[in-house]
Amino acid sequence: MNTDPSAGWIKADWSAPPGVHALTTTRGFDVGNRSGQAPADVAASRRLIETATIGNIGRLQWLKQVHGDRCVCAHADSIGPQPEADAVWTTEPGIGLAIQTADCVPVALASADGRCIGAAHGGWRGLAGGVIRNLAAAMRSVSPDATLAAWIGPAIGPKAYEVGMDVHAAVLAATSETLDEQFFRAAGEPDKWRLDLFALAEWLLRQAGVERIACERICTWSNAHFYSHRRDGPTGRMATVVWMAQ
Repeated sequence: MNTDPSAGWIKADWSAPPGVHALTTTRGFDVGNRSGQAPADVAASRRLIETATIGNIGRLQWLKQVHGDRCVCAHADSIGPQPEADAVWTTEPGIGLAIQTADCVPVALASADGRCIGAAHGGWRGLAGGVIRNLAAAMRSVSPDATLAAWIGPAIGPKAYEVGMDVHAAVLAATSETLDEQFFRAAGEPDKWRLDLFALAEWLLRQAGVERIACERICTWSNAHFYSHRRDGPTGRMATVVWMAQ
């Protein structure tokens, strides 16, 4: 990991091909609209991130995230509107992909041939629903023979992410009952578990055929450099951005 919180972001250290980059912003930027932040301030933060990543000749694709499994393709005509989806991919070098999080798992993907990049927002619903599988399948539609590399960015760690019976049942139904101990640890109360989102995301990536996965398990809840909805209540949002150099 290349960490520079004073710069406002951390850079991904992963097996992406030359020219493909990813980062996650810190509390130096708020790109969300759920914490009472003025829309003009959010727009300004997004423009600064856009300039810091793809420069003045490209644009970032933002999404209206709904904790689902829909995956969309970003292209020149999709930049203005924000499609309702939780994963996005592109083959156009002038477009960067942006995911908002404040505890959920951000995942960046890149094909080894450098032709295609992708990004996903992984809350437990989206992960259980197949958002990673759908993103990997979409990227392979344009790079069928290329291996995929992934970076799992900062998210809430298993020591802080307590869930109930509904989440426990949904995750195991989407994966396997045999993986209970791999994804969950018992919490202090009956019918409560602590979910390891990092382990779940990594398992799902491998099931989708992703061979190279980097995950430094950076916990948003325990690290004051990041926003955390579980820790702070209504709060800002980080951006995870993946882009191709032009």
